[in-house]
Amino acid sequence: MSDYINALQKKPVSRTPIWVMRQAGRYLPEYRATRKKAGDFLSLCKNPELACEVTMQPIDRFDLDAAILFSDILTIPDAMGLGLYFSEGEGPKFKHPIQNLKDIQNLPSNLNDDLTYVFDGVATIKKALNNRVPLIGFSGSPWTLATYMIEGGSSKTFAKTKAMLFNEPKALHLLLSKLADSVIYYLNQQILSGADSVMIFDTWGGVLSKQNYLDFSLDYMAKIITKVKAQHPNTPITLFSKNGGKQLNEIANTGCDGVGIDWTVELGEVERQIGSQVAIQGNLDPAVLYASPAVIEQEVKKVLAQFKGNTGHIFNLGHGITPDVDPENMQVLVEAVHKFGAK
Repeated sequence: MSDYINALQKKPVSRTPIWVMRQAGRYLPEYRATRKKAGDFLSLCKNPELACEVTMQPIDRFDLDAAILFSDILTIPDAMGLGLYFSEGEGPKFKHPIQNLKDIQNLPSNLNDDLTYVFDGVATIKKALNNRVPLIGFSGSPWTLATYMIEGGSSKTFAKTKAMLFNEPKALHLLLSKLADSVIYYLNQQILSGADSVMIFDTWGGVLSKQNYLDFSLDYMAKIITKVKAQHPNTPITLFSKNGGKQLNEIANTGCDGVGIDWTVELGEVERQIGSQVAIQGNLDPAVLYASPAVIEQEVKKVLAQFKGNTGHIFNLGHGITPDVDPENMQVLVEAVHKFGAK
């Protein structure tokens, strides 16, 4: 078993494992070359061979302990026919955002055929990895997907989504319920295709008040975990709610194996709170990778020193690696974690 899977299952490890959110991406020149070859980001996601190529790039370059499927969280809304496209420098947009209850009722529930490229990608990557490291599959959380679908893209205020939450909660719950069912199928199929663990990214869970977070985000993630675990009891599941530090106990009680945390909470504090229950993933500030090698090493030591247990820690950034980071600094990070995290 790998150190990554062992850490998720709170078993002994030879060293603290590390992987990094967005480890395959724009900071790597080889990624930019492959993306150019694909034509655009979405074409890259939908080509299993090229998605495999970019997934493998950081694995070939750095001594990482896990690979993560190269894809996007918005594959499900795209398969639902919302017309996903990417504007240069502006992020994802939808041509047909959700505007009312009728739009929600009309969403297709069977997306299997439209997502085949993702499952083919997982199988292609699994074969290419040849058991070097485990493969992580993933999905966006229902709440996070819903925000993009209702806003028509990313948002600073989430005005339309929150208006629906307060004015038409039943409509929003119907959307979230449909999305949860799709995510359950999606993750189960990724596992059947070869994913060794899966992760749910709740990027926008932190914009909700506590009770709304529990009702409109966490409840649906808990349902997903229960259903996926029923099919695949031995596949570890990690939950990551950005800015979710105030709801750690509730997150840990969902039945997940790992909880991802951002850099706004103290790792040691999180471990004291939920470390006996779940593995903890995180939580270096991604901006540390703009620093000098000496500072990166220092900051890695600080994170590792906070975690007092012998196992159950997966080193990661508190969010994704940023596009303008020097790949040499990623090298320093990975080597420092392995050097100072040796057991």
